[in-house]
Amino acid sequence: MSADEIYMHRCIELAAKGIGYVAPNPLVGAVLVYNNSIIGEGYHQKYGKPHAEVNCINSVTEHNRPLIKDSVLYVSLEPCAHFGKTPPCTDLIVKNKIRKVVIGSLDPFEAVNGKGIDKLKAAGIEVVYRVLEQECAKLNKCFFTFQTKKRPYILLKWAETADKKIALSHGGRLFISNDFSNRLVHRLRFEYQAILVGTNTAKIDNPGLTNRLWNGNNPIRLVVDMELKLPDDLYLFDQLQRTIVFNAVRNTETENILLYKIDKGRNLIQEIMDACFKLNIQSILVEGGAKLLQSFIDADNWDEAIIITNNQMEAGNGLAAPNLKNASLKSKQILLNDTIQYFVHE
Repeated sequence: MSADEIYMHRCIELAAKGIGYVAPNPLVGAVLVYNNSIIGEGYHQKYGKPHAEVNCINSVTEHNRPLIKDSVLYVSLEPCAHFGKTPPCTDLIVKNKIRKVVIGSLDPFEAVNGKGIDKLKAAGIEVVYRVLEQECAKLNKCFFTFQTKKRPYILLKWAETADKKIALSHGGRLFISNDFSNRLVHRLRFEYQAILVGTNTAKIDNPGLTNRLWNGNNPIRLVVDMELKLPDDLYLFDQLQRTIVFNAVRNTETENILLYKIDKGRNLIQEIMDACFKLNIQSILVEGGAKLLQSFIDADNWDEAIIITNNQMEAGNGLAAPNLKNASLKSKQILLNDTIQYFVHE
């Protein structure tokens, strides 16, 4: 492993600390190296706050600040060259006269996408890029999908019994997964920007859709209610967390609740994807119900899927679980009586 790869691995480790806090911005880590010694580290910690490069340079001690101009800056994603919520990181790099910058992956966001590299080179800075490019891109799979495919990254998730049922025959709720699996699901809720359920799931299960079993931000709650018939006393409408209701009736926004009108005559999944793109929602955990999950599968509009199977529970004549298609099994784990399978879209 080369020195560049070693330091880029450290950038990736740092960037991962921002999971659940920086969306819709990308995850970025930065390391400043002088004579084979790290003198500064930083990562993007929170949306709207300083970027990784800023935190990295600011972390350098007063004693080591004269070394900055003779150091190499490693950053997992191409530095921005535009004004957003913060100034361009390229300007900061040029201002500090850093002699060399090593970049993991280019930023596909159209306001950057090579412009950051061009700006650094124009200032006479040596630039090396595509170091551990695949690893850096994988870290930002949601951001990259949003920028390149113009839609959110979609993770499907459901729990099923050993006989592949997700609910009782009369629609009653089944508590299928165990406490350990539930905690894993709540971690996913923290990692994804939004969580989506259908009308029946919202009405029958009355879920809060929070990550109460995992410390961190709660996801934006998305629900499909085309006719706006869901009762107001559901947990989804407690206004403790932002909730967006996709419907065919009207557009209205009150405190923490947005009614977002979509075209009932068009493909539902495409309408949701287009709406979320406009709302800058870059990743969605789809938790149910069976009809909504199957709609995503049939539309071939998903990226990953997680199926939790309780190997000791059967429901008999219950509601059938979705039928996953065009999927490759990536990995599997056992948590007591639960088998958790991780799939990727082929």
